Amino acid sequence: MQNSYHFIRLDQRDNVIVARDATPAGTQVAGESLTLLDDVPAGHKIATRAIARGDAIRKYNTVLGYAGCDIEPGAWLHNHNIVFSDVEKDYRFGLDYVPTPLVPEAQRARFMGYRRGDGRVGTRNYVGVFMLGGAGAVAVRRIARGFGTDVRQRYPGVDGVVPFAHAQGRGVDLDDASRSLLYRTLGGYIGHANIGGALLVVYDRAEDGLDDFLRSQGLHEGDALRVLELRTVGDIEDAVMLGRRQVEDMLSRMGDTQREPADASHLAVALQCGGSDGFSGLSANPALGAAMDILVRHGGSAILSETSEVYGAEHMLTARAVTAEVGKRLVDCIQWWLDDNAGRDTQINGKVGPGNNAGGITNIIEKSLGGAKKAGSTGLMDVLAYGERLRAHGFVFMDTPGNDPVSVTGQIAGGANLVCFTTGRGSCFGSFPAPTVKLSSNTPMFMRMQADMDINCGQVIDGDLTIPEMGERIFEQLLRHASGEMTKSEALGVGASEFIPWTLRSHD
Repeated sequence: MQNSYHFIRLDQRDNVIVARDATPAGTQVAGESLTLLDDVPAGHKIATRAIARGDAIRKYNTVLGYAGCDIEPGAWLHNHNIVFSDVEKDYRFGLDYVPTPLVPEAQRARFMGYRRGDGRVGTRNYVGVFMLGGAGAVAVRRIARGFGTDVRQRYPGVDGVVPFAHAQGRGVDLDDASRSLLYRTLGGYIGHANIGGALLVVYDRAEDGLDDFLRSQGLHEGDALRVLELRTVGDIEDAVMLGRRQVEDMLSRMGDTQREPADASHLAVALQCGGSDGFSGLSANPALGAAMDILVRHGGSAILSETSEVYGAEHMLTARAVTAEVGKRLVDCIQWWLDDNAGRDTQINGKVGPGNNAGGITNIIEKSLGGAKKAGSTGLMDVLAYGERLRAHGFVFMDTPGNDPVSVTGQIAGGANLVCFTTGRGSCFGSFPAPTVKLSSNTPMFMRMQADMDINCGQVIDGDLTIPEMGERIFEQLLRHASGEMTKSEALGVGASEFIPWTLRSHD
């Protein structure tokens, strides 16, 4: 990638460049023999040569749309002159797969984590208060509310008490697929490496199907998993007081837990983006991808998701699949979302959100091309269903909706113990029990939202760091956060409302 004062060229074969700053008409572009014909907002595209109506618009040397009219060199390119159209893709299932050479175990990067009896390592140590049926949300929230920010002072080995309430379960019409998905999500959280103790609230053991749930998820009641049955307790105040006593007992048991050294193979990072702009695919996303390449070489895992938002770039992932079967599973996921959204005004059918659009992203293909860069360049090792547990180390894909909290909920259920969230427009997102690290794509937004942002990838756009250098910095900071350094969202207490299991929509 070559930077000039005002503009960024991604590939010599592209017929567009990107404005680094808001730039007025009449500006001459050094190195391009070009003069701007229009005022161009920061992060938006400019034609570098004449493009005839119907010809391809190329960015990242990939077709993201077609000219809706004859376009002159120096013209601003956006919705008014780019037409979205699907293109024939060569999936090249597994043909570009190259095994990643791993760093020898003794030389791998290390962090300080919480070792669990099954060999997993947590980056945090929380008590979670959960509900199975639909009647426990009030109790769950009130039980957790009784434990404030002083938990860490009283119990140095514990990071806090967090409620995980949802809107599904008893009293809600759940088909078998929906119930299985909810059980898988709850089971993934209760058994998560970052959860040292769990209290599960039910109204009635039999009516809520508690035994079926525990059996299906391989969970067992004991010191680390307590059950509170509301029907047998009395009124809500009695239930809350009993629940708090149960949590206090778990805190006492967990309070002296110590962090221990562990290598980076125990890290699983959920990859997310939200409020993307024209710089996200140029700085934060590829820099995060560079960090994930380092993590994978050290034996760790990176989980890319949001299936509807990789549409248009999925052929770049299938070509890297470890086997053709893995690549075809990703295409099957894409096809499910296309069928599910047929006839609907959704992103997979072309449009992106207003914030994405204002930031310079014209359509879903352009957004997907930038978003897929979060995954780096290593082989695609597996494709998982929503909330399905990790089976392979390395880069994997999980089938999730594009909604950030719903998607992250599935990734954490699958075993992610850190979350990386890139943004160009700004975000106040957070998550429990896996902390969210937020990466800004541009410096102005980072400066404006320093209380929410952890890492400024705008240094790439500013010309201060290269993508590999930024990736190294991200990786080192992730190790610090994995070892207990609080993220901005943790310091602000953001994340308790972002537990949102996916609700399947019935097909007509």
